[in-house]
Amino acid sequence: MPAADTEVDVLIVGGGPVGLTARALLERWGVRTLLIEKHRELSPFPRSRLVNTRSMEIFRQLGIAAEITGKAFPREFGRIRFRDTLHDGDFATAAMVGVNAPIPESPVIGVATSQDRLEPTLLAAADAPLRFGVELLDLTEEPEGVVARLVDHRSGGGLRVRARYVLAADGANSTVRQRLGIDTNGPGAMAAVTTVVFDADLTTWCADQPAGVYFTAHGSFLPLYPEGGWAWLAPTPEDPDRADWADLVSRALGPAAAVRADVLRVQHWVMNAFVAERFRHGRILLAGDAAHALPIIGGLGMNTGISDVHNLCWKLAGVLRGWAGPSLLETYAAERQPVAHLTLRQAVANTQLMFQAQSLRQQQLQSGEAAPARVELPWSDRYFAQLGLVLGVTYRSAAVLTDGSPPPEPSDVATDYVPTAEPGHRMPHLWLGPDRSTLDAFGEWFTLLTPDPARWEQRTAPPWPLRVETLAAEHTGLCGVSPDGALLIRPDGHVSARWRDRPPGDSALVRALATVTGSAAV
Repeated sequence: MPAADTEVDVLIVGGGPVGLTARALLERWGVRTLLIEKHRELSPFPRSRLVNTRSMEIFRQLGIAAEITGKAFPREFGRIRFRDTLHDGDFATAAMVGVNAPIPESPVIGVATSQDRLEPTLLAAADAPLRFGVELLDLTEEPEGVVARLVDHRSGGGLRVRARYVLAADGANSTVRQRLGIDTNGPGAMAAVTTVVFDADLTTWCADQPAGVYFTAHGSFLPLYPEGGWAWLAPTPEDPDRADWADLVSRALGPAAAVRADVLRVQHWVMNAFVAERFRHGRILLAGDAAHALPIIGGLGMNTGISDVHNLCWKLAGVLRGWAGPSLLETYAAERQPVAHLTLRQAVANTQLMFQAQSLRQQQLQSGEAAPARVELPWSDRYFAQLGLVLGVTYRSAAVLTDGSPPPEPSDVATDYVPTAEPGHRMPHLWLGPDRSTLDAFGEWFTLLTPDPARWEQRTAPPWPLRVETLAAEHTGLCGVSPDGALLIRPDGHVSARWRDRPPGDSALVRALATVTGSAAV
């Protein structure tokens, strides 16, 4: 076979938030990557609107959370509002939990921001090679890697890249997934939607009651940036090529608005809902929308993809660096595919509840009776109260060693979050010092949290990257350990093992690391 033009450890296909986050994470592990994106530049469309608490924790680990927050809307925009038209009063409203105000369960707060404001920050978070205007044509798997055939749309020339692994983050219409013949499960296409980006002075109706999204009977209005700009989302008309978008937006604003929209960009897209049947095909792994496309209501899609690569990248690094066995990659799908199915159910439920609230209002208005000033939302105040999904994800795989402890009390898995250090869960946020969380102790290494670091530091654990951190005595109760116990935390912040008391023998830590990483180095 002819030699490749370039050889890398990981080829990342797709330059959206998920691919860009993977590029930044892998660079910190010293993994050689090349990211390709078929478009010639970052997307100019707002797309995703919400960076949730868990994603902000990951961005804090990358050192970019403060910059993202600085470019986002103030926290009072962490709310949705339902109105008949934009210039009417609210008939219902709901807060985005973890965005509209700080929460004790995390050292960070999520933000409302547009994807086109987020992506440049993610792009600047790494120096690894990136090629815009380069599209994947096909893939050929080899025993020790994958050969990708690409085309450069700028020059028209072709090139070949050989990679040890391919990470496909190329969206809901993933070329990689289609080339591999991986099918999907779920409702599929739920709606054809058009996004119209426009300028107009709408502060009269919104300045005193800010929101990240205004749902109306004539489509949804979204403020784009703190300094101005708007987007209107509505069902795509039957003949979009002949549509007068400025007139449609102005009509959606309502006759009393007397505002003419200055349309800047228009994009047609499909709201999909599915999960891929497989997240892996040999050395090729799917992430983000390529693995699961989620309805936008609730802001779960991009954030789920970011958690995908946070789960995957440390595993790729371990296999590539030799301190983990190839079997570790099997735990990616085992851990993330159940999360995708659970999140899809929640996103579909969010969409149905939103339609239900709008339909109820429309029925009231069409009945000819005086509609009440407010409508009781079908979900009360629990819409966007999704901390169970955001922070409470539980992994069950070979990369987690259970300790036989009973599981936490049953709760609403989507909305309720109960902090626990049970193996498989995200390690709870606890303060280790001034402005230093337990989450800040995690990075490109395993972390051993223990009240007695001197005892554990004597237990060497090469070849795995490992740091020992002191767990304050005041936190031992919540963590379920004695003064002699310890927690082993994976690089993605999930508890991989727990010793409630002194472990049986000096080799317990080494055996745990070898088991979790699928390594033969015992």
